[in-house]
Amino acid sequence: MLRFVFHIILHFAVPAMVAYIWYRPDWRRAFWILLSGLLIDLDHLLADPITDPERCSLGFHPLHTLPAVLVYVGMAAYPKTRLWGIGLLIHIALDGLDCLWMG
Repeated sequence: MLRFVFHIILHFAVPAMVAYIWYRPDWRRAFWILLSGLLIDLDHLLADPITDPERCSLGFHPLHTLPAVLVYVGMAAYPKTRLWGIGLLIHIALDGLDCLWMG
């Protein structure tokens, strides 16, 4: 339970820190765009059960696979979609960290 709570806090705290440090003049707008990376968790609705605290999202859910991550990298490289791509990559990195914590 503690791991899950910490994981959720990180999903909000890391985008907030990135927005505040690197996008300070417009950090609120950047924060909300970065936070939109959480939307890729909608692919959890395709799983049964929807949530499993012992399941690693990476490689299991469609929007958490390598082809999807390559799209996110491409988005991060293109200026008009950069913030969305960074937000998605932050999300994937934090989910990867959670997988490591699971052991």
